[in-house]
Formats: sequence, C-alpha cells, structure tokens
Amino acid sequence: MAGSLNKVMLIGRLGQDPKLQYLPSGSPVTEFSLATDESYTNRDGQKVEQTEWHRIKVFGRVAEICSNYLSKGRLVYIEGQIRTRSWDDQQGQKRYITEIVVSGPGSTVTFLESRSQAEGGYAGRAPQQGRQEYGAPPQRQQAPGQANRAPAGQTAKAPLYEDQDDMGPAFPSEASGMDDVPF
Repeated sequence: MAGSLNKVMLIGRLGQDPKLQYLPSGSPVTEFSLATDESYTNRDGQKVEQTEWHRIKVFGRVAEICSNYLSKGRLVYIEGQIRTRSWDDQQGQKRYITEIVVSGPGSTVTFLESRSQAEGGYAGRAPQQGRQEYGAPPQRQQAPGQANRAPAGQTAKAPLYEDQDDMGPAFPSEASGMDDVPF
C-alpha cells in the first residue's frame, strides 16, 4: 500500500529495568515498559492525571546498549513501529499484544538524561551531558576529517551526537520543580 506510515514517537520513563534475552539466532532483544503521562483539568475544575503504559521491544546492538545503560525511571525518547501480534493460549483462546518495536532504519532510542540525573535529580548542580542517541543514524555525507560515525542503516555503537553542547534538562519543569508548566 503506497503512502502509508507506521511510526511511533514516545517520551516517557521506564517502568522497569530492561530485560535482555537472545533469540535462537543469537540476536539480542531487550524488553521494557514505558510510561507516558498527561494531566488536564476536567469540567469540574479538578486536575486529572492519566498514565499510559507501552511495551517496548528493542532489537540488535541497541538492545544491548539499552540493557547496559537504562534502568527504571530513566527518561527516554523512543522512535519505532507499532506492532500487534496474536497467539492462542493454553485454553485455546486468541490473545493479542501490542508493542512498540525499535529495529532497523528510522528507529531510535535517545537517552534524555544522564544516570546521575535519573538517580539524584538536579540537587543544585549543573546538568551533565544529557542526550545520547542510539539507533539508525540519519543519512549524512561524511566530510573529510570528520569523526567516524555509524554508516546509514546500521546501529550506532556510541553516542551519535557527543559533540553537541549541553542542552540542559529535557523539560523545563524538571529543572525548576514546576509540575504544571502551561505549554
């Protein structure tokens, strides 16, 4: 079908530590849950908070990186595809599961904060380099003398944008402690 697109972009926090497994082919796969939340004021003037949970499945070298560096509570940006699969359980009933699959070109996992920020917050110190991106890098021409980057279509083995200046926290409300920043 021409003209269709299956792309999911999420920013959220890990609900559990990633679980790394290996397929029979030897390819690594990591699974974890991701929470996205929103808040709004209902008709009665009461604040309503809603959390949506997503099942994330990461394949390849990026799966190993996620397993080694991510942990419960870390803020990440995920780009992948939504997939629903089905199976028959032991009682013969059809079961379904919907997952966000991070694999191949156009898929990425970006760490939006450092480990120290995730563990200790901002407690009076300047934020450290916070963004590390893993996954299929954007298509680029490599200039002579430019640092080696992963070729297009392959997963990065190191941060893609390590030369960027510190961009601070992912959301202004994290640094200031404000929970209700109107956007």
